[in-house]
Amino acid sequence: MDSRICLVSYVMSVILAFFAVIALATTPRHAANPHWHSASATWYGSPNGDGSDGGACGYGTMVDVKPFRARVGAVSSALFKKGEGCGACYKVRCLDKTICSKRAVTIIVTDESPALTKGLVHFDLSGSAFGRMAVSGRNTNLRNRGKISIIYRKTPCKYPGQNIAFHVNVGSTAYWLSLLVEFEDGDGDIGSMQIREARSNQWLTMTHLWGANWCIIGGPLQGPFSVKLTTLTKRRTLSARDVIPSKWTPKATYTSRLNFSK
Repeated sequence: MDSRICLVSYVMSVILAFFAVIALATTPRHAANPHWHSASATWYGSPNGDGSDGGACGYGTMVDVKPFRARVGAVSSALFKKGEGCGACYKVRCLDKTICSKRAVTIIVTDESPALTKGLVHFDLSGSAFGRMAVSGRNTNLRNRGKISIIYRKTPCKYPGQNIAFHVNVGSTAYWLSLLVEFEDGDGDIGSMQIREARSNQWLTMTHLWGANWCIIGGPLQGPFSVKLTTLTKRRTLSARDVIPSKWTPKATYTSRLNFSK
């Protein structure tokens, strides 16, 4: 009886091994790479457009100018992360070898998009970004397909010559201060923010408001303010000392002297 059990076990192991080999042989090459993931993509706006103004991240007209221009994209909730995924960068590439280039296109998250397929990440790209995934001369043909299958992976954001900047949002006062973070190298996203007043050693925790906007209520708050960022992905921390002056004004942008790549 024991020998029969051993024989059956051996035969079953051979069969399972055979099907495992078949599965590996028929698995798409990108699926074996843990850094690439499957998703779907569409495009919006004009065929050669740069993308929509504003968006759910709150970057406003920044999306119309470099380095954002033509690289903006909306992502579904899995990557948007209730706004904490704003500013993150991804490489996307389509898969149809008859029309798609092997070159990946870099996208900056500036907006949120609904997921068109349940459980699958979705990217809604500008017409320009979508077309750049095609081989030369086939941009229009690719856009005519509307919705396509793609693969994506997270990639470090790069803003050459730019340091992290803090935009003071309209409506900010000494009792309610709201900031928008711009040009963050590396992870691009924000997991937490803290602020420190003048002549203080205490870091005060800011609240995630919406998109890439954070705020703090208290006061009266006294500048100059130092700001500490912690990224969402890798929990990297950076502190910009006295980056916002004592005589700050709403709608002004104050640039630090550092970035995560330096």
